[in-house]
Amino acid sequence: MKPADPITAPRAPEAPPADGRGSAAAWRRFSGLVLGSIVALLAGYLALALAIDPYDTGRPRLLDRDGVRPQGPRTASASRGRDPAFTGAIIGNSHIQLVTPERLRTETGIPFVQLAVPATGPGEQLTLAAYFLRHHPRPQALVLAADAFWCGDDPALPPSKPFPFWLLAPDWPGYLRGLLRSTAAAEVATRIRWAVRPEKRRARPDGYWDYEPEYLRLGDPDDPVRVAARERRPPAEPDPGRAGPAFPAADRLREFAGSLPPQTALVLVFPPVYAGAQAAPGTHRAAAEAACRAALADAVAGHSRHRVIDWSGGRPELADPAAFFDATHYRQPLARRVEADIAMALFALKAERAER
Repeated sequence: MKPADPITAPRAPEAPPADGRGSAAAWRRFSGLVLGSIVALLAGYLALALAIDPYDTGRPRLLDRDGVRPQGPRTASASRGRDPAFTGAIIGNSHIQLVTPERLRTETGIPFVQLAVPATGPGEQLTLAAYFLRHHPRPQALVLAADAFWCGDDPALPPSKPFPFWLLAPDWPGYLRGLLRSTAAAEVATRIRWAVRPEKRRARPDGYWDYEPEYLRLGDPDDPVRVAARERRPPAEPDPGRAGPAFPAADRLREFAGSLPPQTALVLVFPPVYAGAQAAPGTHRAAAEAACRAALADAVAGHSRHRVIDWSGGRPELADPAAFFDATHYRQPLARRVEADIAMALFALKAERAER
């Protein structure tokens, strides 16, 4: 019998290595392919997001569309805060929201933007102020409203509700991480659809938002339940974390005021509080609130062009229940009085500068 040709004879399949090295190599190739695909997708998405600039931050973009679609001020402020059309800003929360930038412009000649964001405190508001200052190195005026939220004792100045700090951050890594959020990805797609429309609704450039219609939809301000809530006197003791003697927000405000150009007018406003909801004189609460206001006023005293306007108490207008929706949200007539005081303060600062 002729022996089989060793070259052409069929060979039994080789058994895989006993240590599984072949299987491990295949998994490494597969894992590398998956990882590479993920990295490529993320890089592609970030390139698209940077080109689209979903919140109109002015970072590299492809769509030449200024402004943003109608949306809340938390995200719209990134666009408004860098708009070169404005050289003055109003910064705070809903307790300064009714102050009208258009009327202030008429009275003072300074084009103001309203950057008030409801339910924010000093941490978010000073971040917005710094953002405005980065994009307007020589602003004409800043109006800051400091309410009771500025009187906390936490040095971190934590927000009470989520706030997009990443959107206003000067560093690129933080901004890029923020663009990876699902809400940002959704806004990329929304902005593309918005930008290609021939006729589109744009968020109001000056940021003014009248909350009166919304409050009226909630019910009659003179409803007995709402009246009782408005008239409720606060406890004699300060709220936990607001007793002082240290007020970290004042330190941050001092630092910010020190960064302002000397020609910038800085107006610090303590917003109106209904008389029936103010701390009773002689209580620890009243003393703590007064100490907080004094610390904040002292924080801006080092800036050469500053004014402090105190509407938190001691004015007869604050005793009128018809001027308020609740203890701290006032109505249009009172907002006009606050506006007038701001305009007068700016006029006084302008006159002082002219005399020098």
